[in-house]
Amino acid sequence: NTSFPTLLVHLFFGAGLLEELLKALPVFAAYFLGRLLKSPLRERIGVWEPLDGILLGAASALGFTLLETFGQYVPQAINSVGQQAGSGAGVLVGLQLLIPRILGSVSGHMAYSGYFGYFIGLSIIRPRQRWQILAIGYLTAAILHTLWDAAAGLSIWLLVIVGVLSYVFLMAAILKARTLSPTRSQNFATRLE
Repeated sequence: NTSFPTLLVHLFFGAGLLEELLKALPVFAAYFLGRLLKSPLRERIGVWEPLDGILLGAASALGFTLLETFGQYVPQAINSVGQQAGSGAGVLVGLQLLIPRILGSVSGHMAYSGYFGYFIGLSIIRPRQRWQILAIGYLTAAILHTLWDAAAGLSIWLLVIVGVLSYVFLMAAILKARTLSPTRSQNFATRLE
């Protein structure tokens, strides 16, 4: 019987901050790798603007969620139910868990990490404000992640609200990133009007 404020703190530090940092590591790695390379390869690899950060952040989130789902959640469900009701029931529960994890968790993780990726890219084109920009993006993504995890145990409608809010944040970041893109005229995503 954990109080809701205690649960929020646990989720913020245990899931929100930790998972958003883990999903951002490949984005930062791409940034540093891009800095080490010489032209013309350096322009193709790395994070040079907010659109790059969004794309790499969302891709990293997809990989993270698939690893988390297939490496942790599904095997735990299969083992837990399999021990009590037999291996066939365990596999069935694992498959039943797979569908909501893929639909809900993949999209949620991609929204939070894509949003943080926007701020990583923004910090590159605005280096004087880098640390402030990174802190805002990191904390906002972690808070959205925490709210999603907390809402899951409270109400389906609260879960829907947090999910929609997360995608509103991501869409706003995408729209802003398109306007900030230094290579706007050359990018497919920025030519769509």
